[in-house]
Amino acid sequence: MKHRLTIIVGSTRPGRVGPVFAEWLRAAADEHGKFEPVLADLVEFNLPILDEPHHPRLGKYEKAHTKAWSQAVGAADAFVFVMPEYNYFAPPSVVNAVDYLVREWAYKPAGFLSYGGISGGMRSVQSLKPLLTTLKVMPIPEAIVLPAFAQHLDDKGHFTPNDMAATSATTMLDELHRWSVAMKPMRQPAA
Repeated sequence: MKHRLTIIVGSTRPGRVGPVFAEWLRAAADEHGKFEPVLADLVEFNLPILDEPHHPRLGKYEKAHTKAWSQAVGAADAFVFVMPEYNYFAPPSVVNAVDYLVREWAYKPAGFLSYGGISGGMRSVQSLKPLLTTLKVMPIPEAIVLPAFAQHLDDKGHFTPNDMAATSATTMLDELHRWSVAMKPMRQPAA
């Protein structure tokens, strides 16, 4: 059985391009063949600023949006965060979405597809890693970085990856699979 790779579209702002990159990655992961890739677009979950009355570690969710998000994250074996950089930091929508849950994240690897200007969103990725490790997520160093991302979009907004992006995707997916397989026993309920 293939491991489930949940590709999280992190930007929620109007006019975002994250879904274009996420869809390309979903197709690349499908072609890669070791994962069942699914998209999780934060716009569709519509998570307000954390609004649950109980601490997330308890898993006592009352809101429908939290229950749906919990199910999506809990079903994953690995993640890829597709996100831009906002003021040298991860988008607030991503930080908020991560903070909504605790147990659902544990013992799963995460990769990143970041995009932006000259830095390609790498500072965004680096800012998110400490939060993820606190929740027992293993962020891997292999990633897809798209600096000056607009140059890779045609006049209709379609993404055409260069060789570096395609090679980076394969390398990241190979490593995510290794980590996901290795961590699977840790995801089993404790005896």
